Amino acid sequence: MTEINAPLAGLDAIGWSELEHAYGPADDVPGQLRALCAEDAEARREALHALYGNIFHQGSRYPASAAAVPFLARMAADVTLHDRTEHLELLAALAIGYDEAHLPVGLDIAGWRREAAEFRGQDPEEIRAEYDAWVEAATDEGERRVREMRRAMFDHAQQLEAVEAELGAYDAVRSEVPVLSALLGDDDPDVRAATAYLLAWFPEEAGDTLPRLLDVLDGETEPAVVATALVSAGLLGDAGLVQRLTPFLTDGEPVVRWAAATALARLGATGAEHAVSAGVLAELAATEAEPPGAGVLFHEGDLRGYAATSLTLLADRFPEEALDAVTDGLSATSGPAGFPVAMAALRLAFGEPGPDGLPEFEELDERQQRLIRTLGSLDADTWRWANFWEIVRRWGLPQQREAIRAYAGMPEE
Repeated sequence: MTEINAPLAGLDAIGWSELEHAYGPADDVPGQLRALCAEDAEARREALHALYGNIFHQGSRYPASAAAVPFLARMAADVTLHDRTEHLELLAALAIGYDEAHLPVGLDIAGWRREAAEFRGQDPEEIRAEYDAWVEAATDEGERRVREMRRAMFDHAQQLEAVEAELGAYDAVRSEVPVLSALLGDDDPDVRAATAYLLAWFPEEAGDTLPRLLDVLDGETEPAVVATALVSAGLLGDAGLVQRLTPFLTDGEPVVRWAAATALARLGATGAEHAVSAGVLAELAATEAEPPGAGVLFHEGDLRGYAATSLTLLADRFPEEALDAVTDGLSATSGPAGFPVAMAALRLAFGEPGPDGLPEFEELDERQQRLIRTLGSLDADTWRWANFWEIVRRWGLPQQREAIRAYAGMPEE
């Protein structure tokens, strides 16, 4: 067997046609995995696109997802192959889905495993009764219709299969972490950064991986790799790392300073000492005003959005400053980039959404009013998204731009 085929060893021994992905039997996956090893760049691109569509369809994972993991891991480790960074990114996606669901506090694997165990033990009839009660508790007809639709779509067997497939894919990637962590020393900085990103999602492996990530901070020269290692260490570690990571708040590279602030916010550094807290706030606020260049994979490279969610962790100590910074950042967004920033701003301004909505505009304080006017000033490319309507609806705000401008007493346009 030639070296280039080593990552595919055992591929044909798997009964792919008996495994399912988003479109049915997974008998097309072996060909797509082979194409990832090809010299033809277009063939590799098409294969990667296909795999994101079938074994990771809009974030869902399937029985075939876990089966593909060992081959992708061996491809990532094979220096003779192309696109190894993309293989690592796909492995991370298969493990956790979309990372914004786990940020800014990190992956709660213990909670995930507990919920999966509880779901396995539940009686489907009891779940349906809970759905019935949930529908009856709807506060208005629109919400009732939404809940009725979700109740009608509930299929216990199908949902249990999804639970098992997602956790199965996660554990398949976890089993490859001991080998993949060696790629922190790879010659390719993009591979090093992607590896550091991948390791962030496996707290059960932190006893081995966290020291390796901290070692990266001592010898790495590429800012994106340092930044990624900082954020990953922050997601895996505890407050004992505060002293170790604080010096990076004054690094010469903006992306490294952002990463240090992000890590320290997650570690609870705001309660450690005022000097650290103020530095964290300052760097996250600076990111809201002008995000550093991309180069990190977290939050799909949207550092303003990630900074906004991190600023919610500072709400207890710096409620006004955090809200001001996120509102400033929101005013500079457009389209989907505004979604996480708007959600963070609303949470900072009004707390968690409640059933009663908001009072009259005149009863809001100055910062709350400024946020509402900022929402009303966002462009049509932001307000055309149903995702955005759902965000503002959760806080009882109007779901149309004209209506929220009227609520704020802003002139018609």
